[in-house]
Amino acid sequence: MLKVTNLHASVDGKEILRGIDLEVRPGEVHAIMGPNGSGKSTLASVLAGNEKFTVTGGSVEFLGRDLLAMPIEDRARLGLFLGFQYPVEIPGVTMANFMKQAVNEQRRFRGEEPLTAAEFLRLMRERSAVVELDPRLTSRAVNEGFSGGEKKKNEIFQMAMLEPRLAVLDETDSGLDIDALRIVATGVTKLHTAQNATVVITHYQRLLDYIVPDVVHVLYRGRIIHTGDKTLALKLEKEGYDWLINDHKE
Repeated sequence: MLKVTNLHASVDGKEILRGIDLEVRPGEVHAIMGPNGSGKSTLASVLAGNEKFTVTGGSVEFLGRDLLAMPIEDRARLGLFLGFQYPVEIPGVTMANFMKQAVNEQRRFRGEEPLTAAEFLRLMRERSAVVELDPRLTSRAVNEGFSGGEKKKNEIFQMAMLEPRLAVLDETDSGLDIDALRIVATGVTKLHTAQNATVVITHYQRLLDYIVPDVVHVLYRGRIIHTGDKTLALKLEKEGYDWLINDHKE
């Protein structure tokens, strides 16, 4: 599904990613962990097409297509979803209108008829229940006046509506209390199928108690320096990163 080969990227002339190799197959959940400043969020941004970052080498293939050659909107239409660490507010645009436009645009890209108003409302009710999102929030402007937990629930609600092939969740657990974390993470798990895949970027093992990864990667100084199974996250929680990164310090 996703194949990243020797990916290099920089921002303002400073190299952040220094040779990322990563392969994600359908049905898999990957967790990417690592110290602050390792390049985790940069990797997510580059995959999504954030123009702030410049790709200086390597390749990314998504569903058999050259991801790096695609504009941001086509990456989303093809089925790449980015869950933001800090979801933005969009004043003046209601959640309902925002999602209806997004869902129907994606359907047009696939050659499908747009949903009728009744079909869309039914879908919205079903998917908001996945993350226990207050239905009243869908009539408000996107994320405007939402609490931190509501913003993160809203991110996963959007994911549920769009049904992406690959979801990249950038520190979705950031700032969540334990109840909101459980709801958001359980929502992600409910949406996982054998046909899609999830990449979870996180600092904390607590998220991985709910979203159980098949593979855990440690990113440090722009490279993946170690890969293991779910037990790796438990070891990192207990022992930290020093036992891994000492051999990679410059």
